[in-house]
Amino acid sequence: MDKKQSVITNFIWRLMERGGTYVMNFVVSIILARLLEPSLYGSIALVTAITAILQVFVDSGMANSLIQKKDTDDLDYSSVFYFNLVFCLVLYAGLFAAAPMIGRLYHDMSLVPVVRVLGLTIVVSGVKNVQQAYVAKTMQFRRFFFATLGGTVFSAIVGITLAFLGKGVWALVFQQLLNVTVNTAILWLTVGWRPKPIFSWQRLGRLISYGWKLLVSQLLDTAYLKLYQFIIGLRYSTADLAYYNKGDQFPNLIMENTNASLDSVLLPVLSSEQDDPARVREMTSRAIRVSTYVLMPLMAGLAVCAEPLIRFLLTDKWLPCVPYMQIFCLYYAFWPLHTANLNAIKATGHSGIFLYQEILKKLLETAVLLVTMRYSVMAITWGLLFSGFASVLINAWPNRKLLHYSILQQLRDALPAMLLSLVMGAVIFPVTRTGLPDLVKLLIMVPAGAAVYAAGSVLFKVESFRYIRDVLLSLVHRRRVDA
Repeated sequence: MDKKQSVITNFIWRLMERGGTYVMNFVVSIILARLLEPSLYGSIALVTAITAILQVFVDSGMANSLIQKKDTDDLDYSSVFYFNLVFCLVLYAGLFAAAPMIGRLYHDMSLVPVVRVLGLTIVVSGVKNVQQAYVAKTMQFRRFFFATLGGTVFSAIVGITLAFLGKGVWALVFQQLLNVTVNTAILWLTVGWRPKPIFSWQRLGRLISYGWKLLVSQLLDTAYLKLYQFIIGLRYSTADLAYYNKGDQFPNLIMENTNASLDSVLLPVLSSEQDDPARVREMTSRAIRVSTYVLMPLMAGLAVCAEPLIRFLLTDKWLPCVPYMQIFCLYYAFWPLHTANLNAIKATGHSGIFLYQEILKKLLETAVLLVTMRYSVMAITWGLLFSGFASVLINAWPNRKLLHYSILQQLRDALPAMLLSLVMGAVIFPVTRTGLPDLVKLLIMVPAGAAVYAAGSVLFKVESFRYIRDVLLSLVHRRRVDA
């Protein structure tokens, strides 16, 4: 299988994994949101914000280091595995001891056991981390499909059952904990790699020399995004935080399903071509064109359908999340530009540039947050959108010299998807102003939007549409020949 087919095949496996996870999480989130009050979601969001920051340390930039390194061997994998495992146990011990302090900070001591139980995800993730890097490095993305889907299905059953039994926040806690636990167990059963009784501080040091800059960069990014939740939780109510998070959840799930699928495949592929800037540029350009073509119409459609969708699925009690959802749709629509540019920088070994970018972005975002936090949660969200657009420019700037691929060229690559998505949204928007039932509105808007987008792609001969069609047809033909 040539490299192009390998990329697309693994992308499809990753997309299937994300798609299956998205469908399950979508269904589960609807059921739990109907059963549980928004304030419970606000409480769990405060805890997951803390564990998400610690999760960055679990990776420690090491996974990217293993993927980026050309000649990774068992000594590298095993050294990182043992280091991660011990480090995760230390992190969890610190979180366990800090739980009462967290409860006092938010004036809610019921958070203490929640922190201690949900914090176990850090330890479990430490066991899974190197397995994930091995799967990505060896391009076995079908393994992710079975592991992720298995964890999602099992945890969904448990979470919904606990919610029906009236267990409140513990339904959300055990859903998350069991998800990562089952996911990890399946990976260990299906992936051939196992840690060997070998360890090298020298190898670890080399990997850290590359990975620590990515760690700090990712830590800045994750901590800053979670800082929004800390501030909203402290300054406003848990219900406000729940509406903000729910507004983010739906577009984020779609973005993760499409863009993250490409992200996980792109880094190892670009890393294999790191000595050929022209090839890296070509593949980065292709990634932007294809991923924006897929993601932008989904974001535009979700933004337009937001109100009838939320009212139909989650009931009127969640309607305050609609404006947040629409802003987040616009925020995530340009995420492929972030992903493609940052992966190109990481793959070519410029982790220092990656770190400097994150510092610059966080300085800007902090200034915006300090201004907007005094007004309202909505002002904070608009500020996040402004920072997101500025970050696109910052992330793209280094590749102007590294790859001779400017932001204007990147926007030109994304332009067909942007224009078609705007047209699609404009065509289906009037349906939201009719007096039809919400379900009927959605049944009209979704297929109509898809038809408009597909027709526009054919009419204007959009290159990404032809590319995706040709690749899928070639894969189908190859399967038939192999059979």
